[in-house]
Parts: sequence; C-alpha cells; structure tokens
Amino acid sequence: MVPSVLIVDDEKHTREGLQQALAESYDVSVAANAEEAFNLMAAQEFDVIVTDLRMPGKSGLKVIDRALVLPNKPAVIMMTAYGSIDTAVEAMKRGAVDFLTKPVNLERLEVLIQRALKTRTLEVEVKQLHERLDEKFSFGGIIGHSPKLNDVIGRVKLVAPSKATVLIEGESGTGKELIAQAIHQASPRARAPFIAVHCAALSENLLESEIFGHERGAFTGATERRVGRFESADGGTLFLDEIGEISASTQVKLLRFLETKAIERVGGNKPLELDVRLVAASNRSLERLVREGKFREDLFFRLNVVRITLPPLRERPDDIPLLLAHYLGQFAQENGVAAPVVEPGALRHLTAYAWPGNIRELRNFTENTVVMRRGAKLTEYDLEPKFRDSAAAPAAGEPRTGAAPAAPPAGSLSVEGNEKRLLRESLIKARGSRTKAAELMGVSRRTLHRRLAQWPELDVIDK
Repeated sequence: MVPSVLIVDDEKHTREGLQQALAESYDVSVAANAEEAFNLMAAQEFDVIVTDLRMPGKSGLKVIDRALVLPNKPAVIMMTAYGSIDTAVEAMKRGAVDFLTKPVNLERLEVLIQRALKTRTLEVEVKQLHERLDEKFSFGGIIGHSPKLNDVIGRVKLVAPSKATVLIEGESGTGKELIAQAIHQASPRARAPFIAVHCAALSENLLESEIFGHERGAFTGATERRVGRFESADGGTLFLDEIGEISASTQVKLLRFLETKAIERVGGNKPLELDVRLVAASNRSLERLVREGKFREDLFFRLNVVRITLPPLRERPDDIPLLLAHYLGQFAQENGVAAPVVEPGALRHLTAYAWPGNIRELRNFTENTVVMRRGAKLTEYDLEPKFRDSAAAPAAGEPRTGAAPAAPPAGSLSVEGNEKRLLRESLIKARGSRTKAAELMGVSRRTLHRRLAQWPELDVIDK
C-alpha cells in the first residue's frame, strides 16, 4: 500500500511543488490552511503530515494538535521559513517527529518522511502488541461463564486496582497463573513487568538466587552480580507459583520484604527498596502446611490479605463446551487445519468426565485431537475409554432430566458391552422409539441405526 502524505501550506507554489515532487513515491494530498487540513483528516487517514508553521488563521501547531488526537495518529513534520530553536522545540513538544526550514531541501524531506514512516510503523506495532496482550490477559481471555468462575472474576476485578498481596489457591491446572496475569493486567501496573517464578522447579539455593539475586562471590560459581526476579519486577508484579515449596530461609527473606518492601541480594548486606506487588499461588493448603510446621504462620498471614480460590473443572461443567471450542479452534489455527466438530454424544461424555488434570488436561486433549484427528467430526467412538466410561451420572439423589442412562462402573464390561448396555437401556427408556433413544444417547439417528444393524438382537424391544 502506497503511504499517504498531506502537505499543508498557504503558499500555492510550495504545496503544489512538493506534491509534484513526492507524487511518484506517495499518495499526496494538499491543503491551503489548517481548516482544509482538518476536513481532509476527518475524511481519510494519512501516514505523514508535512505542515507549514505560519499560515493565515490557525497555525501549523494547531494542525499537530488535531493530528495527534486522531484514532490512527499520523507522523507530523513541521516546516517553516521562520526557523529557530524555540520554534523547533515547541513543535517537538506538541508531538512533531521532526522539523525542517524553508526553502525545503527535497532530499532532506524524503529522508524525514521515510524516518517518520518507520516511527509510525513501530508505534502501530507496539499498539497492536498491547492490544493483543490486553485481549489475551484481560477478563475476556478467561473462558467460561459458570457461577463459580464469575465469583472469581468478580474478586479479581475488586482486588486488581489495589496494592494488596494476593494468594491464589487451587488444584494443579486450574489456571492460577492466568488469574495472576489478569490481576496484573487490570491493575495500574499493567505496563510494567509481570515476572513469574515456579518455585517447585528450582532447588533451594537456585531459587533464593533466582528470586533475590546474588553478589559476586556469594557462593562457588558466582562470578558476577546477578539481578533477581524481584528487581526485574520493580514497578510491576512478581508471581510466585507453588509458594508452599519454598525453604524456611527463603520464607524469612520473603517475610522481610513484605514487612519492609526491601530485599538483600544473596551475599549482600545493602537493602534494596523495591515497588513490587506480590501474588502467590499454591495447589496445597497453606493453612494445613502451617499446622504441620512446614510454613511460617506470620508469612501466611502476610500473604493471605486477599485469597482467591479457583474451582476445579469438574465443578464448572457448563464451561467445558466453551473451553473445548476455544482450544480446538486455537490449535486448528496453529496447525493450519479445520477444527473438528464435536458431536453431541462425545460432548456428553467429555462434559461428564472429571478432568483430574483440569484445564491443562483439557488443553492437551484438544491439541491431541486436532493433531491426531481422523475425520472432520469427533464422535463418542473416537474417545478413549476413560472418557466413555464416565458417562454423565446424576449426583446423589438428583436425577438429571433428559440425561442418558448412567453408564455402568468402569471396568464392569468391555467397551462394546458398555455400548450395548447403554443402547438397550436407552431403547427401554424410550419405549422402543429410535428417535427418542438417539436423543437420550446424544447420538444421531443414523449412528443409532448403524449400531442396531450391528446388534439386531436389541431391535426387538417392545414399544
């Protein structure tokens, strides 16, 4: 696409001369004064605006002001025959990217326009990157609408603008880091660093050095000073995942930071004051660890200013179809293929499954499905036995209206035997109606017909 340039100058020969000189490389428009420029800017987007300073009516500084409030801001170059240091400084303060004096040197102008275009391209890319990050880590990036998840999002929205320390608890794979990122992204620290440390992945000595940094000579192999994650997160948020795994000495140092807002590098004795918000997470109960003498009670109280408990996926089954659709689409796009369609029967089994690995397990399942799929549809017969053996069963004393008959206990029959029993029970409940039986099973009528052709002895159930 050819870059667009707007020339604003009250001198006719100057603006028309520049238009002619630049026409081979750019889409050039001209305006004789600021008002004409305003009208053109309202009607179309420009990549670069080259404007005179002194003009009848509004000056070129007003052109800069108007240009820089546009949704897609153009780069502005100021030109004038009345060049001075003060004029240049004022133009740059207003937001001009560069400045040149009349008579205009065309080669110099070309250089400035190319430089301005590169600057604008970089600004657009940065803006788009921030928008993608905002979309990824905003509340819209948390998939689901179940009541328990809505409660979590409500707490995130309340705590995010504050400076309070947050403790996130939940089983592995429930999305604790995503919630921590959402807290950071919705806070005044959003443009500052978000630094994550997975405490269980490092040994005691390495973890302490990783978090607090170390001085040269602090231990064998410390040949130079190292800046720790706390310093890297200055002004932003530090997320400590699996904080229940840290050693007693690291707990003491962490407690000291929460009390004084200062740290000391390993091997150092000079306190470093930092502005860091701490968000911690654990898949184990810190209260239980305190009772067992494995975690400091005073540190627990410092961390537990605001506690957010994430529900496991089995407690938010309404969100499973949304998560499946999201990840199937994501991995299909990454692999350049069409996302498989999940048939009702398969969806019923997947929704009934307990997902002990939570969202992490579901994510891995969807990636495997996209990569290893054998057709455009995912049917219940494509699922592994662990999914098919977990057919939806009602909670104790709470039968599910319209649900398919509960599957027999896992391992009581072969997969084929389970299918036959499920089909038989569905036909009995439907009083022999194939349409109703197919609905109860969550399969198409055609699939049910294929199964009846395979097992004709079941097609004798009286209506």
